[in-house]
Amino acid sequence: MVDPRKTLADDVQFTGRGLHTGKPVEVRIRPVGAGDGRFFVRMDLPGEPVIRARAAFVTDTTRSTTLANEGASVRTPEHLLAALARMGVDDARIEITGPEVPILDGSALPWAEAIARVGLSAAYAPRLETVLEAPIWVPSNGGAFVAALPAPELRFSCGIVFDAAPIGEQWASLLASPERFLAEVAPARTFGVLADVEAMQARGLLAGGSLDAAIVCDGTKWLNGPLRFPDEPARHKLLDFMGDLALVDPLPRAHYLAFKAGHALHVRLSQRLTEGG
Repeated sequence: MVDPRKTLADDVQFTGRGLHTGKPVEVRIRPVGAGDGRFFVRMDLPGEPVIRARAAFVTDTTRSTTLANEGASVRTPEHLLAALARMGVDDARIEITGPEVPILDGSALPWAEAIARVGLSAAYAPRLETVLEAPIWVPSNGGAFVAALPAPELRFSCGIVFDAAPIGEQWASLLASPERFLAEVAPARTFGVLADVEAMQARGLLAGGSLDAAIVCDGTKWLNGPLRFPDEPARHKLLDFMGDLALVDPLPRAHYLAFKAGHALHVRLSQRLTEGG
């Protein structure tokens, strides 16, 4: 039996500040018709321009993913998009009053919990199921890569390597299901190394960052805690990877892998998948 496409059973609403811009913003996620996909509407701009959450609309991948259309943009949508996609929301209208999705607590947990709370509504349109037929490999400098491999089930895996001793080398992997995403990946928060955080702030980034919305370490220890998981950084990178792959609809069934990757590589894989390999 083919699964139907799903949207939210009711609205979800949050208010917060963007991680990089620091600007206050309101987000309301609303149910839409089957096949409409996931898309943003800039409610604060004349004409309320629409920005589709698809790989073709990515315009920047510096420290986060940015989507844009007709002069309007939305930055840092990856945690929200990961929550929508992995909690089973195929179609959603995301109304936003500013240029960046709020960071909230630095994870996708508030989004995922809200989606679980309101529940889903099934449409009469079938969800198109596709299967990856051949491997896709996207390498980069320093041994970094992203890949998609044919597999019997949908799985995501991510590896990271940091010089900072509290992080080091970590791997995380998830066999996709809403329940496992909610428990094992959604709670993982944005993380950083203190020296990198200070350098970004000096460049005008992370204006909305705080120790309430991220975990930060120096060369020897975490400066705030406790961690939600021993491998929370790897799980958060897995969350980012899922968010950027949510720009593909439908996402083919495959095993998706990322190693030492960031948004630029994630999006390149999403674009390859959109283009058919």
